[in-house]
Amino acid sequence: MKNNGEISLDPNNWDEIRKLGYQSIDLMIEYLSNIEQNKVWKPIPPKTKEYFSSSIPLKPQSTNEIFDDFINNILPYPSGNIHPRFWGFVKGTGTPTGAIAELLATTMNSNTGGGEHIANYVELQIIEWAKEMLNFDKKASGLITSGCSMANLTGLAVARNVMSNNDIRKEGLRSMSQDFVIYGSDQIHSSIKKSIETLGIGSNNITLIPTNDKFEMDVENLEKTIQDDISNGKIPMAVVANAGTVNTGAIDPLNKIAEITKKYKIWYHIDGAFGALAKIVPEYDDIMFGLELADSIAFDMHKWMYMPYEIGLILVKDPIAHKLTFTLRPDYLSEETRGFSSFKNWATEYGIELSRGFRSLKAWFLIKEHGFKKYQLLIHQNIKQARYLGTLIEASDQLEILAPIALNIVCFRFIFSNKDDAINDSLNKEVLLRIQEEGIALFSSTILNNKYALRVAITNHRTKMSDIDLTISKILEIGNTLKK
Repeated sequence: MKNNGEISLDPNNWDEIRKLGYQSIDLMIEYLSNIEQNKVWKPIPPKTKEYFSSSIPLKPQSTNEIFDDFINNILPYPSGNIHPRFWGFVKGTGTPTGAIAELLATTMNSNTGGGEHIANYVELQIIEWAKEMLNFDKKASGLITSGCSMANLTGLAVARNVMSNNDIRKEGLRSMSQDFVIYGSDQIHSSIKKSIETLGIGSNNITLIPTNDKFEMDVENLEKTIQDDISNGKIPMAVVANAGTVNTGAIDPLNKIAEITKKYKIWYHIDGAFGALAKIVPEYDDIMFGLELADSIAFDMHKWMYMPYEIGLILVKDPIAHKLTFTLRPDYLSEETRGFSSFKNWATEYGIELSRGFRSLKAWFLIKEHGFKKYQLLIHQNIKQARYLGTLIEASDQLEILAPIALNIVCFRFIFSNKDDAINDSLNKEVLLRIQEEGIALFSSTILNNKYALRVAITNHRTKMSDIDLTISKILEIGNTLKK
């Protein structure tokens, strides 16, 4: 057949692509099955950084050349979170099957903004499974997002619209006769502030409630502050509770906060980025009581469910309020009784995105592959590993815990001086950098009670107790070297 000079991005030789696919799978399996033999992280050489400043290629390159380029210039310098001794920030590890699911999802290349196709039914099933995991209202709506930042934004957008005394979508915030106030502890995540700024409410209208010595919200202070604001003519819009703070893993008194929000008719949003999933561990069910009472809850599956980036989720108890916040059906998205546009639950009516990838397939694959009970065991395993790390720290007269271990986060420091925190701060920072640069482990830092803390956050299914033993021995070795 004559091609009339027409071109395509499909290969001229499909067998070459098949060969490249096999090579890629072989490389992935070899790389991941031996990942513990690599350094956790290593600096990118200046020459490699310079290579990535080259101009756009005008002519095609062979896939073999590109594959070699990837092996030499990209693969050696990952962020590190696939390694068993990565405990920095709160990042999950991903899995081989999750990577394969991503390949399959990308091949299908479905836009899950809406339409009558199977990817949207897979997403709806994951939302139902999420509600079942967290014992959340079965009638609630939900949406898969890029992560908890977007999930928090979505939940708080619904809160803003529900709590306003006018049609805020049409009239905007200028039509409000009173100021909104949002409450959260002094440990809330930066994404909450960004959400409030993006929603036009302004970060000056966030009231930070002090925390106790366990870094949990002081609920008596919360209620007193709400009472004062109401007396001063302000509108309490939402209380944001932490189901596991990013700093220390602290869990706010979720049930008591639920009682306060119900009493004063305030929207109750829970930022459960990673900690909400502790709810599925029987030992933590009581501590997490109140989670199911929230009006909206945001959490990630790419953190403590170890799924490949990116997949977060928002659940909203009132599906009508959720839809009214975002629904917009222009003529080109009109609903039909038959055909592609007959689908009833378009995701674009529950969030700001119309173009959305097939994020849910990896969750569907992995939950079916491992089963719910294995996730319970893995999350509990990480908690036990954090407790074990705590016992090693407490057993050493050279280390000091700086915050209670509520979940899977451990904050501590090497004691260089009993009197001078400036010395402790400076040298503990050096310990952190040396551990990272030598590729031993990767953890992050924070400031607690004006003290620099080494911060280990374990959301890693590859971590073993021996990894913790090794890291502590290296910390002591480096600390004692710096102390001389």
